[in-house]
Parts: sequence; C-alpha cells; structure tokens
Amino acid sequence: KIGARCVLGPHSYIRDSEFADDVSFMMSRAWQARVDKGVSVGPFANLRPEAIVGADSIIGSFVELKKSVLGQETHVCHLTYIGDAFVGDRANVGGGTITCNFDGERKHQTFIGPDSFIGSNNTLVAPVSIGEGAFTAAGSTITENVPTDALGVARERQVNKEGWAAARRKAKRKQP
Repeated sequence: KIGARCVLGPHSYIRDSEFADDVSFMMSRAWQARVDKGVSVGPFANLRPEAIVGADSIIGSFVELKKSVLGQETHVCHLTYIGDAFVGDRANVGGGTITCNFDGERKHQTFIGPDSFIGSNNTLVAPVSIGEGAFTAAGSTITENVPTDALGVARERQVNKEGWAAARRKAKRKQP
C-alpha cells in the first residue's frame, strides 16, 4: 500500500510493504516494512522484514533496519545497522552505529529510550538498554545498560607512542 503524496524515487524496490501519506523514498529497498506518515528514507537504505518507522522520522543513506521499531521523529541518518531493536521517539542514532544482536547462537534485543542520543561510531552489544534522555559518547562499545539521563562512555584513553611509525619504517627497510 502506498499513501497519498508519496515520492518514490528511481531504483527503489518495494515489496509487501505499507507506506503512509507523505513518505519520501529514494533509491532504497523495503520488504515487509511499514513506514508511517512524513518519513524520509534513503538513498541506499534497506528496510528488511518487520521494520517499522514512526512518523516524521529520517532514515538516511546506507541505513539497514531489521525487525526493529523506530519511534516518531527519530533520526538514523547514515551508515548504521539497527537489528532486533526498539528506538524511542525523538532519539538520534549517530552515523556508524551498529546493534550487535547475535551472539552466535541467539538474537538479543537493544532498547534505546526516547529523547536519547547515540554518539557516532557506537557499538551496542545486546541485550542492552539505553535509558530515556541518555547519551552515549562517540566511539563507545556499550555492553552495559545506560540509565536514564546518564552518559555512557566505553572506550580506552588514547595513547601516543612517539617515534613508533618512524621505527617501523626503519625496521621494514632493513628486512631482506
């Protein structure tokens, strides 16, 4: 089903899906997905089975959703995988973020609360919950729940090894 005033761009593939009114869908794929009113998708997004995108949300370039629910006014703008997850209203998921939903035997869920902010290049290792209004710092690998209104930081401190690159180049020149 395609609602009124939808714009479906070239190179789009839509199968067994439902789009509400005023959806913009550009050079992307949707298969057994539901896209609510006023959503913008693409380019190069992939909405896999059981993806539900809430009204007025943005799904940007190279975003993949699988068996996930996104709330209203939620932004997942680029280079992101969201699988087996619930993302609340008005959340923002930074570029390069992935939900690690499979442990080799079973799938696990990720919960991202409303009004939360997921920093760029985050890895959310399920099962994990990000509380309402919480933030995660860029470059974090989140393996524990982040409480409401908290900041989750999970990364090592940077260490600079002075002269390391020059020593490496010198050692390589000496090899036969």
